Amino acid sequence: MSFDSFELDPRCLKVLSGKDITSPTPVQKEAIPIALTGTDLVAVAQTGTGKTLGFSLPSLTRLVNTASKNNRMLVMVPTRELCVQVFEVIQELSKALHLKAVQVYGGVGFDQQARKLQDGVDIIVATPGRLIDHMQRKNISFKFLEVLVLDEADRMLDMGFIEDIEWVMRKLPKDRQTLMFSATFPDSIARLAERMMRDPQRITIGAISKPVDKVRQKLFPVKPEHKNKLLLDILEEDPPTSALIFLRTKERTERLTHILQKKGYNITQIHGDRSQRQRQQALDGFKKGKFKLLAATDVASRGLDIDSVSHVFNFDIPENPDDYIHRIGRTARAESDGDAITFVTPMEFQALGAIETALGENIPRDEREDAPRVLMLFKGASSNGKSASRRKGIRRGTRRR
Repeated sequence: MSFDSFELDPRCLKVLSGKDITSPTPVQKEAIPIALTGTDLVAVAQTGTGKTLGFSLPSLTRLVNTASKNNRMLVMVPTRELCVQVFEVIQELSKALHLKAVQVYGGVGFDQQARKLQDGVDIIVATPGRLIDHMQRKNISFKFLEVLVLDEADRMLDMGFIEDIEWVMRKLPKDRQTLMFSATFPDSIARLAERMMRDPQRITIGAISKPVDKVRQKLFPVKPEHKNKLLLDILEEDPPTSALIFLRTKERTERLTHILQKKGYNITQIHGDRSQRQRQQALDGFKKGKFKLLAATDVASRGLDIDSVSHVFNFDIPENPDDYIHRIGRTARAESDGDAITFVTPMEFQALGAIETALGENIPRDEREDAPRVLMLFKGASSNGKSASRRKGIRRGTRRR
């Protein structure tokens, strides 16, 4: 199947063709025909499966076929990074369709956003907090809203945005199409969908809360004081093309970045204390290959669309299984494969147990010399045991780039 099979605006197809995008992903194949009819939709699919085009293409096609009014489409996202990412996709399509789009998020100038909103736009991509600021100051009216999209809905609820979302909902016209895209479908999402949607169709693509098959997972038991050395050893043994390194706190992210910089590694960082400009510069530099390593807190675990990430390191294991899935989902994108490497200390067995319970299997171990023993949740799990204590390096798979 190709995108030509859908009743999309030909100008959208031209944009896709110019980027050598010809075949829809499974979520796009299922979502686009439903969204084109104006029906409410809940789409559950793993991260990195092309959900942004799944809602952008049909929604913009619908907009150009209706009367031109202001603020006809609203896309709500949980983070600044995802806001920028989604806006870039929508902006390229909008220009081809002669529609205007604006991105609205915190950490940057408020007045410039207000002027763009007051001049009139068709599509707004926004984070909840800054969106509410503009709504309270009467910079935005959604009187003519036709399409509402909640992207990464589960993450918005995880980040405590439920009250903000419900506040915005009360200000929106009830006669609208609502599209909800999410990587998981917990009870909280089901309840939200029931309150805010009208008889939505639901599609589920692939396993929920499972990594894609092309991600090679590996677990390294390690003492806390040996994490830095283990990371340096792995980076030397199997140099990544580009790698994301996730840490628990801003302080630990800063510290590891300085350590790797002193060792000569080309690394940058993003976390909550960095300004929006610094964060965007870091992401842009990482995307363009200026930096091979990017150290980050979970602010970066969703919304990054970078096709060439060869490795993801969980320097600090996440406590939430969904966060684990979203972190390692940054690799093995766009038909490539990749390595997801997780460090775990003996005190983190509960977090590991929760992740392996969600996966339904143990993560393969690489137990090096002097590594602590970490319990396995499932019997007969893959582990290289004592033989691994003499191995150097992780398994080197053939990557398709």
